[in-house]
Amino acid sequence: MWYFLKNGAKTIFNKTQEDILSAAFIIGASVVAAKLLSLVRYRLLAAYFGNQLPLLDGYFAATTLIDSVFNTFIFGSIALAFIPVFSKYLEKEKVKQAWALASTMITIGFIFFVFFAIVFLFFSNQVAALIAPGLVGKYPLTQAKISRLLQIMVLSQSLLVISIFISGVLNSFKRFVIPALASIFYNVGIIISIIFLSPVFGIYSAAIGMIFGAALHLIVQLPLILSMNFKFRFNLNLKNTDVREVLTLMWPRSITIGLTQLSSVINVILASISTLGSIVALNFAQVLQIAPTSLFAASLAQAAFVFLSIDANTQKSEKFKNLFIESFHQILFLVLPTAAILAVLRVPVVRLVFGAKDLPWETTVLAARTLLAFSVGITAASLELLLIRAFHALRDSYTPVKITVFSTALNIILAFIFVFVFKFSIIYLALASSIDSLLAAGLMLYFLNRKVGGFDKKKLFLPSIKIVLISLATAFALYVPMKLLDQLVFDTTRVVGLIILTAIASTVGLGVYIFLSWIFGVEQLVIFTKFAKRVWTFPSRLKTPEPESISA
Repeated sequence: MWYFLKNGAKTIFNKTQEDILSAAFIIGASVVAAKLLSLVRYRLLAAYFGNQLPLLDGYFAATTLIDSVFNTFIFGSIALAFIPVFSKYLEKEKVKQAWALASTMITIGFIFFVFFAIVFLFFSNQVAALIAPGLVGKYPLTQAKISRLLQIMVLSQSLLVISIFISGVLNSFKRFVIPALASIFYNVGIIISIIFLSPVFGIYSAAIGMIFGAALHLIVQLPLILSMNFKFRFNLNLKNTDVREVLTLMWPRSITIGLTQLSSVINVILASISTLGSIVALNFAQVLQIAPTSLFAASLAQAAFVFLSIDANTQKSEKFKNLFIESFHQILFLVLPTAAILAVLRVPVVRLVFGAKDLPWETTVLAARTLLAFSVGITAASLELLLIRAFHALRDSYTPVKITVFSTALNIILAFIFVFVFKFSIIYLALASSIDSLLAAGLMLYFLNRKVGGFDKKKLFLPSIKIVLISLATAFALYVPMKLLDQLVFDTTRVVGLIILTAIASTVGLGVYIFLSWIFGVEQLVIFTKFAKRVWTFPSRLKTPEPESISA
């Protein structure tokens, strides 16, 4: 047992992942844990502050803005702009130049966010009024609360900048375990703060937890990056051609993400004008909507991106196209049935995850209906992550920007029409978002097909059509037992009855999905079955771990 713990842990943490599924599994497993902890965090917020909806609305308004800024300038754009340039050095075994590039980019990112934090410290009160005008107008005391939350949260993001760059470096070396664990510890920090600090600091405990979580995110990754002989040097060499290349690749992606995040911020502004609790309901629905995207699509797309970048750098076009198609189908196979479960079982899922007794029933129902509207575009949003990375692997960061500008503009226009012209609820904000995702994914696939000289249409679309039809059958298989059990068997006003109903309906639906996939010969079922066997037998292979260099 001790040998397994000692050598197994060392092997797992230092081992490189040499294929997409193994890398995606590591990322996906950590995402499962991180998302479960994230749901615990939201459940705690609902339990502790569900009877204070203006306060909870204000908290989610603040987090939406801070997360939007961070995602725009650091989280998404850094990975897609930094990894292709950084991995170029690894292919040529020029590790010293790679470390110099990493130091420079960490310096630039940290300086930028420190400047941003200083601006927020002075103007947070004005920003609070802009991000939630309806809420501040109805409940003026929330402005000061949102302002203070913004000031605390922005400090955590300045620390997280360094850690995200280190994650990019480790991913470039095909080491996904430690960066994956870091996201788990980030949520742990927030949960601990809510539990132990909320009696003293109230809603501010969650914001303080973001600082604690960011510190844990960094500390977890330091031992591995230092063991690889990385030594940070404060460096602001903007004349370096590789730094310029990263920044050149980065700004189009920042615009792409920024437009998407702008849509999220506008949705919060519009929700603040609607009924009390609309920001909470919108946020809860988004958390559940993002879950399958983060779990399956982001994991596969992030893992595939490293391999797609290598194939693009070595000009292996056919291998690039085959790799993209495989990843495309794997995302479809995993995300579509999950989207069906969320759409059909929306009310039980929202109640189980967020249904604290102090949270008003009206807010729970609104969140469930909003989730249904979001579920229409979950698969498209998931594929979009892979499509964007495919363009960036080909060093084309402009096409996704053009498409995103068009689709996001339509999203924003529809959102304003739904709220101000037709006076619809936030459900239609989610519908506008789904339309945006469907349009963007369709256009990106069309232009990527042209860029790579054309995919094999039969190879791309025939398995896709199979998966879509099987998923529709799965949705029907979910709906029937849910209705029958809800009306005739279980008392779903009780948590136990709700859990049993959700478990039985989900099991029936997934059983139908797997059975039909087997009947119609869906290749992804075989692939994931074989991979599951590899995962199951992995502990036995740790007994005799192979020696492995940690160098590039």
